[in-house]
Amino acid sequence: MKNKTNLNEESHFAGSLKQTLKGLIIGALILTGIESPLQAQEVQYSRPSWYFGIAGGANFNFYDGSTQQLNAAFTPPTTFHKGTGIGLFLAPSIEFHKPDTRFGFIIQAGLDSRKGDFDQQFTDCNCPADLSTDLSYITVEPSLRFAPTKGNFYLYAGPRFAFNQDKAFVYQQGIDPDFPNQVAPADVEGDFSDVEETIISGQIGMGYDMQLSKATSKTQLVLSPFVAFHPYFGQNPRSIETWNLTTVRAGVVLKIGSGHKTSPEEVEVVVPTVGFVVNSPLNVPGEIRVTETFPLRNYIYFDEKSTDISKRYVLLNRDQVKDFKEDQIEVFAPNTELAGRSKREMTVYYNILNILGDRMGKNPGSTIVLVGSSENGPTEGKLMAENVKKYLVDVFAIDATRIAIEGRNKPKIPGEQPGGTRELALLREGDRRVSVESSSPALLMEFQSGPDAPLKPVQIIAIQEAPIDSYVTFKVDGADEAFSTWKMEITDQNGVVQNYGPYTQEEVSISGNTILGTSPEGDYKVKMIGTNKTGEIVTKESTAHIVAWTPSKVEEGMRFSIIYEFDDANAIAMYDKYLSEVVAPKIPANAKVIIHGHTDVIGEEDYNQTLSDKRANDVKTTLENSVAKLGTTGVTFEVSGMGENESAAPFGNTLPEERSYNRTVIIDIVPQK
Repeated sequence: MKNKTNLNEESHFAGSLKQTLKGLIIGALILTGIESPLQAQEVQYSRPSWYFGIAGGANFNFYDGSTQQLNAAFTPPTTFHKGTGIGLFLAPSIEFHKPDTRFGFIIQAGLDSRKGDFDQQFTDCNCPADLSTDLSYITVEPSLRFAPTKGNFYLYAGPRFAFNQDKAFVYQQGIDPDFPNQVAPADVEGDFSDVEETIISGQIGMGYDMQLSKATSKTQLVLSPFVAFHPYFGQNPRSIETWNLTTVRAGVVLKIGSGHKTSPEEVEVVVPTVGFVVNSPLNVPGEIRVTETFPLRNYIYFDEKSTDISKRYVLLNRDQVKDFKEDQIEVFAPNTELAGRSKREMTVYYNILNILGDRMGKNPGSTIVLVGSSENGPTEGKLMAENVKKYLVDVFAIDATRIAIEGRNKPKIPGEQPGGTRELALLREGDRRVSVESSSPALLMEFQSGPDAPLKPVQIIAIQEAPIDSYVTFKVDGADEAFSTWKMEITDQNGVVQNYGPYTQEEVSISGNTILGTSPEGDYKVKMIGTNKTGEIVTKESTAHIVAWTPSKVEEGMRFSIIYEFDDANAIAMYDKYLSEVVAPKIPANAKVIIHGHTDVIGEEDYNQTLSDKRANDVKTTLENSVAKLGTTGVTFEVSGMGENESAAPFGNTLPEERSYNRTVIIDIVPQK
């Protein structure tokens, strides 16, 4: 029930707020006009450190808790709980922050309305009851100001000291709608009792400074839209009951500051010099067509607090099984977002259940054991394994007697070790899994057996995407110091202009194919346009001959990977026969063998670097000895440990399966002409 008085008050407030904001903006425009004659003078002024102004805006108030005993003289027959309202905020503002620094302070003190209407309740007579309040304060809000980039955007936070000014309420009770001839009780107006005279709470907000006058003028005008959050902590208006307030404030601050006169004699203005270089590679076709033998990790990872198979995995229905083919696995892509090299490989991994079901269907004599491991105990681990079994039985029609299940607290090869104290959350994510164990060679990687044996690898034939070193690089030395932003105009022989930017970093790489479109190559004029920090434009020009990147159709390489358990560098013994009898015979004479060792991000960076070096060098030693025994000549090895370097990591590090695959050594065999 809202009467006309409430509506008029809300309308009046909305009009007052509109007039306040309108007044701030008109005042800004008037002062900007006054400033115009000053801008024509040659004397320049620095940016102010002190600003004085006025802040105006709206408090969006949200009530929670409960209140009923309004004062000693009146307690309505029902309790009020939640409510909302909009109140005026109007305060003088003082602000200090030195130009091009991050820290400063703000202090505002003024009117702070927390008025609002509680949600309508019903009394025992089924009569609607409304409660509204004009609660308001004089607020003092000192804040620390922080500009992360030393620019116009800033954050602020600090305490709020509020002194009560108005605690009035209006209680209205209607009539039972089933008895329209009743007379409604008179409205009850009064003041809340037991109101806290002083409130101490907190606030956090953000704003953006918009310069309305020239940055070199004496009097500088700034308009700052802002939004702030006042949480309910400390905001209990009364010392009785549980009513509390949460407020979101939005508005603008009009600020005026006075700069100090500068002159060539007083201040030496140093304009940083910049260089502009365009590097366009010849892009002679040399990309290798790769056949990859990708290991299939025999683990299915489960989300925390869930025993269902994660939605990251590709799950088919029975009608799709007939169309599933291991060599066309990209048809069944996972729902999760994948990028780069990992898009191809992780698509394979996320089909592990379908690959397993397909292989078991084609090899009816094969059997598996599913071992579920959960930190919550063997019962939950067994339930996880049961759900994997159910999928294989229901979707791929595998005989249930071919699948045994077990439950454990931890897997047989755990990541979390007794006494460990660091990065336990990541280790436990990796230990919450179902391991697929088998003694059937048709399912396993060559020469492998045991609980940590990966499943038979999958062959992937794919053309690599254009490498980053095939891109055209535009480098503006000193751009981060000289420019606020810079952009480029690239013009071809026909005068067609392409625009790129704006940028803030010194170096930008753009695919030559993006610039060329359908053309195989072309000559271009490149203009760099920079805006320095005083607003002046700086241009530099260069030329570039750009050649489109095209993949090779001749060379063919091979890639193999071996994967390790957590913190394991000695798994090479398990892979000895695989490397010697599968990988080494595929290395032709005069080939280059590139070996990269990787780790996940768990553990110390230096330790992981050493671990990846050891893994890579162990693989090199085994392959080097095997190649020598085979009599293959002219083979060269290039070995490097990449550690946990995320920019070079083959996979991400967000999910346990990604970290598992990052514990790897990747072997690229490149034939040489």
